[in-house]
Amino acid sequence: MLETVNGTGASRDGGRHAVVIGASLAGLLVAQVLADHADRVTVIERDRLPDGPEPRGGVPQSRHTHVLIPGGQRAYDALLPGFTDELMAHGAPRVGAPSDLAQWQAGRWFRRTEETAFFICPTRPLLEWLVRRRVLANTRIELVQGTETVGLVGDASRVRGVLLRERGAAAVAVGREPQRLAADLVVDASGRSSKAADWLTAIGAEPAVEETLETGLAYATRVYRTGEDDDAEPHFIVPNPGQTHGAVVLPAEGDRWMVTLSGLRGNEPPLDDRGFTEFADRLPHPITRSWLDAAKADAPALAYRTTANIRRRYDRPGRRPAGFLATGDAQCVFNPIYGQGMTVAALSALALRDALADARRTPTTRRVQKAMFAVSRQAWDISAGSDKNMPTATGGAARSTPADRVAGWYLARVEARAPGDPAVGRVFRDVLYLTAPVTALFAPRIAKAVLFGPVRPTPQEPPMRREGV
Repeated sequence: MLETVNGTGASRDGGRHAVVIGASLAGLLVAQVLADHADRVTVIERDRLPDGPEPRGGVPQSRHTHVLIPGGQRAYDALLPGFTDELMAHGAPRVGAPSDLAQWQAGRWFRRTEETAFFICPTRPLLEWLVRRRVLANTRIELVQGTETVGLVGDASRVRGVLLRERGAAAVAVGREPQRLAADLVVDASGRSSKAADWLTAIGAEPAVEETLETGLAYATRVYRTGEDDDAEPHFIVPNPGQTHGAVVLPAEGDRWMVTLSGLRGNEPPLDDRGFTEFADRLPHPITRSWLDAAKADAPALAYRTTANIRRRYDRPGRRPAGFLATGDAQCVFNPIYGQGMTVAALSALALRDALADARRTPTTRRVQKAMFAVSRQAWDISAGSDKNMPTATGGAARSTPADRVAGWYLARVEARAPGDPAVGRVFRDVLYLTAPVTALFAPRIAKAVLFGPVRPTPQEPPMRREGV
């Protein structure tokens, strides 16, 4: 397990011990991988976790719309065989693309041609509960709840454990000293609010350099139900620099529908009944407003405002200790509107699994961290690459280079042709869904259509049925 395969950092009980900070999806999936290489894995979670598929405080976005894209489906099934079938067996809807939804992007409606891929629409609590149930059934994995990680044990050369404190005012009031828990490997999966920079500085190491891109995107989500006779259809309205309002209307398990409306700084969706509904009038088509008028709200609207893209460059050289890794949002966090976070969490766990299984190379901390960074790169390029074009974009990562502008020109041509050209649309989706590399967009057949092919006609109004039906 990293540099401890031969016991060079073994914990006091003689067995190899890994600590994962955070029972997030990223943390649980990493624990699943480490259980095949460590004698025991301890997951430290600051919250008390629900017994069933219920929202929890440590995941403020858990009540908002989520999708598991095809790249994520493959990764979850590789880590937890049969997982996506289990997810759908619990009611998570399957939505084929482009056949099963109306999608407005770059000023045009996509043709609803034959399905080339599908995504799954579970609520976040359902997906987390199923992952948690599978992972914690492993007898090598122990969950410690209601406990905060407040620091690292070790020095700039090696991390040897964590400092823990029981969470709550009572524990702090009595002045209890943090308790040490020895470990050969510590993985930070504590999310976008990770305190790893402070922890590393405290032991004489260097924190990772952060890259940030913020648009001020704000969104609000409300749960609805439709009548038995209603013929509700999923749809997307994807914002762009010239039209900065968005909408996502998707089904979820339990005969519910999740509606998420978005706007930029200064144009946030209201949360009151009337304001939320009327906000849909700002969209480029009345499809969403008509949908809301016909549906019945099942819960109040909830806001989410923390949408910056943040990348912590642990892959770069620096005075950092062996035995410490970052994963999930603690390493790279994306604007949630792109639906990539749950997928990259699983891809990062797969990268760890592959690195630990590679008999040809010693899985050093830096090598593994670079591998985990690499699998997040395409999602970052999609999320940050789109966001940097928005008029409110700020942050160091918002700067565009000449190469960015050339790539942007080409991708704009792809985006213009994807709605009407099924071949271009298929590859466009495969890249967005993280099942094909960006280079697939430059394959000769696709490049010819993008550079020399016409922009084909698309529906003038939202297509409410698949073509040929």
